[in-house]
Amino acid sequence: MKIYKLLSVLLEYPDQELMDHLPELRELFPQLDADNIERDALQSFINHLQSMPLTELQADYVKTFDMVPEHSLHLTHHLFGDDKNRGPALIDLGELYKDYGIEVVTNELPDYLPLILEFTAQLDDSEATVFLADAKKVLGVLTENLTKVESPYAALLSIIENRATLSKLAA
Repeated sequence: MKIYKLLSVLLEYPDQELMDHLPELRELFPQLDADNIERDALQSFINHLQSMPLTELQADYVKTFDMVPEHSLHLTHHLFGDDKNRGPALIDLGELYKDYGIEVVTNELPDYLPLILEFTAQLDDSEATVFLADAKKVLGVLTENLTKVESPYAALLSIIENRATLSKLAA
């Protein structure tokens, strides 16, 4: 399993289905294209999810991502806010998905990070790195903002940000 698919699932609004499948997700760790630091961060995050009641996790998710614009999972929001230039960026991203034969079947905008990660999971490693590198600055700001408020989601964003490094391609 690609790590991007797992990150996408973990960054979605937590529901009972996620909670029911946490043991299965944990079993996928050995198959992940991840290093030990990433696996440890994922392990800690799943431990966090399992340690809290679902309603508390949901309230925390809403408080974290929906109530604080600086934590938005809609990446173009960090670049454009509500500026009119955001529209063309969203259209371009949606067209990119179509070019790869990906049909978006959600009500989310194409810049929603879990949707971006779903798309990224379809790419080979080099393409994924290049694609995410375009968003590295935004991912860094989002990671920093979540780290400042000690959000457990910061660890997930840190994994994504670290993978969005073109120098990884040279290695």
